[in-house]
Amino acid sequence: MNKSQLIEALAQKIDIPLREASPIAGTILDTMISALAGGNNIEIRGFGSFVIKEYDSYVGRNPKSGDKIKVPPKRLPFFKVGKELKEQVNG
Repeated sequence: MNKSQLIEALAQKIDIPLREASPIAGTILDTMISALAGGNNIEIRGFGSFVIKEYDSYVGRNPKSGDKIKVPPKRLPFFKVGKELKEQVNG
C-alpha cells in the first residue's frame, strides 16, 4: 500500500471526499515524522512502535575500491511489530 492508496482507504472508511482525506493522512504522517526527527518514540497499540536506534561511527569498506572509510554516527528509525499485528499476519 502506498500513500495514495492509504488516502483512498481513509476516504472510503469514513465516507469523505479524497480532497479532505489527503490532508488528514498528510498531517498524521508529518506528525509522526516530526516526532521521530525530534528523538521521540511512537507507540500505536496493536500495531507496533517506531523507535530511534543510534549507531556509533565505525570504519567501513568501500565495496568498489576496498578502501577503508570512516562512517559517521547515525540515528535511524526502526519499526517493532506489535503482538496483535504479528498474530494477524501469521494467521
